[in-house]
Amino acid sequence: MPKNSPTRRFDLDSLALDAGARDPLHLQLRDQIRRAILEGRLRPGERVPSTRGLAGSLGIGRNTVASAYDQLTSEGYLAAAVGSGTRVSRTLPERLLNAPKAGPAPAPGVGGADGLSRLSARGREIAAFGRLLGLDRGRPAPFRPHIPALDAFPREVWERLTARRQKRLPRDLFARVDSLGYRPLREAVAGYLGASRGVRCTADDIVITAGVQQGIDLIARLLIDPGDKVWLEEPGYLDVRPAFEMAGAEVISVPLDADGLDVSAAERSQPRPRLAYVSPSCQWPTGITMPLARRLELLSWADRSGAWVLEDDYAGEFRYGGRPLPALQGLDRSGRVIYTGTFSKVLFPSLRLGYLVAPPGLAEAFGAARWLADRHSPPLEQAVLADFIDGGHFARHIRQMRTLYAERQGAVVDSAHAELSGAVDIPAAEAGMHLVARAVGASQEAIMAAASGVGVEYHPISRYSAATPPAPGLILGYAAYPPESSRRAMQAWARALGGTRIGHATPAAALPPAPRPGEIIT
Repeated sequence: MPKNSPTRRFDLDSLALDAGARDPLHLQLRDQIRRAILEGRLRPGERVPSTRGLAGSLGIGRNTVASAYDQLTSEGYLAAAVGSGTRVSRTLPERLLNAPKAGPAPAPGVGGADGLSRLSARGREIAAFGRLLGLDRGRPAPFRPHIPALDAFPREVWERLTARRQKRLPRDLFARVDSLGYRPLREAVAGYLGASRGVRCTADDIVITAGVQQGIDLIARLLIDPGDKVWLEEPGYLDVRPAFEMAGAEVISVPLDADGLDVSAAERSQPRPRLAYVSPSCQWPTGITMPLARRLELLSWADRSGAWVLEDDYAGEFRYGGRPLPALQGLDRSGRVIYTGTFSKVLFPSLRLGYLVAPPGLAEAFGAARWLADRHSPPLEQAVLADFIDGGHFARHIRQMRTLYAERQGAVVDSAHAELSGAVDIPAAEAGMHLVARAVGASQEAIMAAASGVGVEYHPISRYSAATPPAPGLILGYAAYPPESSRRAMQAWARALGGTRIGHATPAAALPPAPRPGEIIT
């Protein structure tokens, strides 16, 4: 401080401490003195009160003030000198003493602030894909796909198991979880898959993942080299293509016929891919179930060519014309099939737990890849799910959902026939959780416009198609919606479509949202 300058009085009025706040008093005091220094209210070289004096003025303990001063000194804001007390540091950078006020962020593309231009090539691919993810914002309404019957999920059972596990979680799980997954859950999954899906595996073959998508990502990392070719169903699952393309693969769209992926046509055009992706139990999005003869043809090709087959069994549990068909993996005798499944579509979407059955000898490699990605899934959720399966609740839920989904599918098909006959054809499906609607007496554009106008949700099949022109049709989910909700949605859609066809839309009643877990919409 210059000689003969007037002594400034420390500004006590700016300090406001709250004993009931979340932060302790010494942190509040530290932050407020630091802010006063940065804003210039306390100048370099200015003396601050003694710990005893400030504590007395503020009515707090001396140790509280000492703790705040110690932290500010260690951070370089204060400096203590013998005989002259504690002062604001004289060596603070000028840029800190005149910190600019926060202003609006620069507009994209101005001054090099365009974030996308600073991404890697792979980062730009991810960002471009991310623009497709905003299709399903907000609470869903009929007939958004991918959503199970949340109103029928046994939430009370899940909550009880969670509460019990929170009290009894093994101590070792607080320290570390195997990157392959919680062993009791892997044992439960292996037992379930063997009994209900015909999958040949043990717990040592199971890798617990954060859903099917992470399983696909791990497979791409471990089994695909740049330049490899991958067969993908056309139309097919949207998220597979970028996962393999970003691993450097060339993704080949393979057309479907009435039996699913056309192996003969694919082999003629691209005979030696590294991997083929299929969803044989219920092809997404067409709903085709691959018959036994085609499955054997695919396995024979994989054995001859040495290619991998990735079997996505996302809805294999739900078949309505007899027992569910055994998985493709159970027919494989060459170890070429990698089987994946998920609990998020069977139980509830926010449960990000899935699994893959690794080929012989490769489970540890998948575990290492999982460790590098995100170590492991949360142990509490894994333990609760293991209890849910071992207690028989999972198998019981699956049986109940088969009956419920058959009823809800029937409501959609029947109400479509009653309300939209002659304009839209929505045949029943053998399996899965969705139906495919196709225009017959109106254009697809008119059908889509009418649906959107009254809040009826759908996914166009073109979203999942790389072909030109894309495959026609609309995907309608039915699992999440009680029959009365589906009927009202169909009636509103029919009124809007009728109005569109004569040049104006008829107002329709607002549609009910999808139920939250534990909530039933009537």
